[in-house]
Amino acid sequence: MDIPRKNEECIIAIEDLSREGEGIGRYGGYTLFVKDAVPGDRVRCVVTKAGKTFGYAHLLQVITPSPDRRKLPCPVGKTCGGCTLLSMNYEAQLSFKQKLVEETLRRVGGVSVNVSPVLGAPEEFRYRNKAAYPVAEKDGHLIAGFYAQHSHRIVEAEDCLLSPPEFSAILRYILSVCEAAGISAYDEAAGKGLLRHILLRKGFATGEIHVCLIGSGAPPKKKGADAASLAEKIRREFPAVVGVSWNTNTSRGNAILGNDTAVLSGRGYLLDRIGGVTYAVSPESFYQVHPAQTKHLYDKVREFADLTGNEKVYDLYCGTGTIGLYLADRAERVTGIEIVPRAVEDAKANAARNGITNADFHTGKAEEVLPKLLADLEPDTEENSAPLAKTRPDTGETVIIVDPPRKGCERSLLETVLRTKARRMVYVSCDPATLARDLRILADGGFSISRIQPVDMFPQSCHVETVCVLSKLSEAKNHISVKVEMDEMDLTAAESKATYQEIQEWVQEKYGFHVSHLNIAKTKRKCGIIERQNYNLPKSEDSRSPETPKEKEDAIIEAFKAFKMI
Repeated sequence: MDIPRKNEECIIAIEDLSREGEGIGRYGGYTLFVKDAVPGDRVRCVVTKAGKTFGYAHLLQVITPSPDRRKLPCPVGKTCGGCTLLSMNYEAQLSFKQKLVEETLRRVGGVSVNVSPVLGAPEEFRYRNKAAYPVAEKDGHLIAGFYAQHSHRIVEAEDCLLSPPEFSAILRYILSVCEAAGISAYDEAAGKGLLRHILLRKGFATGEIHVCLIGSGAPPKKKGADAASLAEKIRREFPAVVGVSWNTNTSRGNAILGNDTAVLSGRGYLLDRIGGVTYAVSPESFYQVHPAQTKHLYDKVREFADLTGNEKVYDLYCGTGTIGLYLADRAERVTGIEIVPRAVEDAKANAARNGITNADFHTGKAEEVLPKLLADLEPDTEENSAPLAKTRPDTGETVIIVDPPRKGCERSLLETVLRTKARRMVYVSCDPATLARDLRILADGGFSISRIQPVDMFPQSCHVETVCVLSKLSEAKNHISVKVEMDEMDLTAAESKATYQEIQEWVQEKYGFHVSHLNIAKTKRKCGIIERQNYNLPKSEDSRSPETPKEKEDAIIEAFKAFKMI
């Protein structure tokens, strides 16, 4: 295999896409990842990084365009890190996501079941209800935009084709009034400055907009240029802005929001509607960013839950209660569990706002709270008869809803669910790899996968949401049988796609730090890639190995995705 040198030009055919949306081509037997390349393209590119088995290249010229290629509709599409699939027409994006879900479920979870066609978005642009703009200084002026891919370099862009058009004017005005007030941009490297991000949100159903200014310290109090006066100016200029808040984030790193938010003017939230339910959305609230597709997603959850009015619905990882409250009119009772106290407060307020009386919400880890709520989990004992259990309705069927973060469900939660008498479960996932891992556990525990429906919540990106309904095998009706035999799964083939050394090199080149063989092995097991029986076993039952730091685990998972191991 000939390994190209850095800065060497190559002509290659693009055969596939990585999970990050980079085109994959071969130079001899050598793999190159090329940003902005589309399968079917023949391209001229220049190598920017060259490892022993793969490298990265910059697209110089499309010699023969793919039938799926389109002219970039955005002036910063090549430099901004947001829209990784912008060079592909929308039909091709949906095909890619369909294949991504199917192959990931099969490879990681051994799930061989028909996946319904991806539910495409009615509009592929201007769909986002939220935008967070990092702020910097350039030539003595405040600028805002988006980060370039895999960097903290800001690509200046006051408008984004995914955001509402009015965000552009609001952003420009905020930058101008902050600059006039002498507010500087925060420089993390220098450890000075104040304004870090500008967060804008819009309620598409109501038209309400909320502004949150995020600073590295308390809001300015200089007379005539205090934060409250700036907030009033913003609201006078834009009547749709119902409130302006200030969030203080003193931490270093990638987190946008800190823990302390103060209302400067108006409300600390906006109101929006999904179907017939009204929600309050604060800066900290998790709220799906694509309103039109959110309704389609929740309608699919409602369909899969198949409620008749006699069910007790347990909404796990419930956030501000959006899904549970959407289902409340068809359930006997909805109980939400969420670890973030502020989200639980918002969920209770949303229930009261809509006059929903058959919903309650609890703070804590779902795997710890759920056993206290479910008397059918295990026989009551003095230890288990917690106060929460006594509030549980005594009739009706149990239905479980889970909508976990990208890392998927905790293993202990899945084991708890398997011990319940729930006959039906709806799983909403934003990551096919962790979904596949969790489906494997649920299938082994006695659930059958009845239907799988991907929903494109994020046009122009590689992300896809997936809704699954599972039924207990012993009681399932009209379910699709899924034959899953671990001995026949191609997991060893997945392992062979990249050696430990290749993964180490990929992470070193991409992120600049070293990961150990143990880090990789532990992450493989977490992602459902089975390790060989004699590899990395503890020397004794009492052995304890250190946890892999999240930063390293995330980097290793990205390597797995790049090598198509998950």
